[in-house]
Amino acid sequence: MKFCSECAHPVSLQTPPDDTRERYVCSNCGTIHYQNPKMVVGSIPLWEQDGQTQVLLCRRAIEPRLGYWTLPAGFMENEETTSQAASRETEEEAGARIEIRQLYSMLNVPHVHQVHMFYLATLLDLDFHAGVESLEVKLFREEEIPWDDIAFPTIAHTLKFLFEDLEKLRTGRGGFSLHTKDIFRPFREPVPT
Repeated sequence: MKFCSECAHPVSLQTPPDDTRERYVCSNCGTIHYQNPKMVVGSIPLWEQDGQTQVLLCRRAIEPRLGYWTLPAGFMENEETTSQAASRETEEEAGARIEIRQLYSMLNVPHVHQVHMFYLATLLDLDFHAGVESLEVKLFREEEIPWDDIAFPTIAHTLKFLFEDLEKLRTGRGGFSLHTKDIFRPFREPVPT
């Protein structure tokens, strides 16, 4: 940030009184510009067929990670709830209609100033298609997941949680629960396979 959004004068980094962090502060009007993490919200669209669970993934048509697979997700907009954001992103990226279920994973990604949240969702039909941010959209069974081509660690971890919980459901050892994880820089945190 270089200029104040209130008066257009230059800003500088300083620690305001009674604060513990550096903030951009306007040298003219004194406005403190707080910068907070962005919310990335998406869904885990599931389809049950022949006793097997499939998950809908999108192959990215945009950077970062062009050509890699992801769950439908994106930045939350003002004036929408997290579940509305998950539904909207699923419609935009995968052309899919879903029924939102419970919040399933919340992953903190501090090095990029983001929090990622994913909701379990049920696909209402198989009438899905690639949106403008997707090259293709496809259903995958667990053994078909392209683990080496997953776009982001948050997606890999969420899928890992999903298939672990599905196995617990199949064997009567549990069910779906809320999963949380802190994900640090990729060189410090390997992606699960």
